[in-house]
Amino acid sequence: MRRIRTKPVALGIALLATVPLSLTAPAQAAGGSGAAAARTAVERVTVEEARLTQAAPQEILRRSAFDDQAREFGRGLARLEGYPQARRYVQDAGRALWRRAVDRAQGRGPEGGDLSRDDDRPLYWARLGMTKELRQWRPDFALSPARRAALLGSLERGSRGQDGIELPAGKQVLRIVVTGFDPFQLDADPRRSNPSGAAALALDGTTVRTASGRTARIEAAVFPVRWADFAAGTVERTLLPHFRRGPRQVDLFTTISQGRPGRFDVERTNGAWRGGYPDNVRESRTETVPIPAGVPTVTPQPQWTTTSLPYARITAADTGPYPVVDHTAVTEIPAGGTEPVERPDGPTPGSTARAGGGGDYLSNEIAYRATLLRDAVRRPALPGGHLHTPVLQFGPGNTDPAGGQVTDPVFVHNRVAIIGQVRAVVAVAAAKEAAGG
Repeated sequence: MRRIRTKPVALGIALLATVPLSLTAPAQAAGGSGAAAARTAVERVTVEEARLTQAAPQEILRRSAFDDQAREFGRGLARLEGYPQARRYVQDAGRALWRRAVDRAQGRGPEGGDLSRDDDRPLYWARLGMTKELRQWRPDFALSPARRAALLGSLERGSRGQDGIELPAGKQVLRIVVTGFDPFQLDADPRRSNPSGAAALALDGTTVRTASGRTARIEAAVFPVRWADFAAGTVERTLLPHFRRGPRQVDLFTTISQGRPGRFDVERTNGAWRGGYPDNVRESRTETVPIPAGVPTVTPQPQWTTTSLPYARITAADTGPYPVVDHTAVTEIPAGGTEPVERPDGPTPGSTARAGGGGDYLSNEIAYRATLLRDAVRRPALPGGHLHTPVLQFGPGNTDPAGGQVTDPVFVHNRVAIIGQVRAVVAVAAAKEAAGG
């Protein structure tokens, strides 16, 4: 996703610089010092989890009927009798949350409240309720910090679809992976939705029939808006099994995030630079994109990677109401230079990245990581890259986070239109691949 620069957001960023990266629940009455320390460690919640107490997240959960998720999960935790049982339960609960969100988005199961089914926000806030329950859980058996962290990781992966990507074998099927993101910039407006996450829910497990008659199967996952998770390898861990050659290898991929108002962008070039904008836990990272140990990569680390999506065909096709742009601009420090320079037509030889086409935030980074992994496993012809969606905006008269509604007809209409156009763009890319390039 790109940074959306507004005056309220800029002010929020300045204020957030003084806020700690985690918030701790109020201390209970003092007992033994060791017991109190253990309680404090267990009761700590993340910045994201702390936002759950706000009115907008609570309304989103209630009006989607996802407000039961954390409570039921907590009841299940209370019945567990050992770590092996906990490991199975947490993994199953995470996957069940993802499946429930996908089913809701695709019109299966009960209506579940009056929020439109295309809404990605119930999944985000319900997951946070569950991670908070797990973080604060005090079982009767010993649970080390490392094992609690492992359970939290399992819950995250399962509830994001990351460990549930199942691509079919066979030469008659085209295998596609798409990824989206959580909502972000929630300190400025906790009502925000991310159309890329909504698109992932709408597309997961669906099929598209290409013009050649070949079936394309789409599998999807969603990623957090957190620098630390990316540095720890969440993208590579999710994608690598499907990028490797084999009977179920992916044939096409696109990472997706929210970008600029009023348009789609196919990002031509991705840069190896983190610009430091605060993430969903108010953390900033300004550095070269770090590559995790133990995954295939390209040495030396390149400053730039390039899309292999069929951008000319995608931008020429009639895929929906928004224009689709072949976006080629980057920001670089030229070879021998010291100051950043904007280049409308891509990087120059020997330059150092300061922003890819998708900026210097996590949308650029996921595109960089995915295309670098494509090159590392020696599949340079594998079609893949990044698609930026239009910014999802509330309707006129509902733009004030303080008094605005969590949804409105314009908001829903725009999200549905974006999802539909994402599906059409993927179908155009699939059609080209099915036809043999």
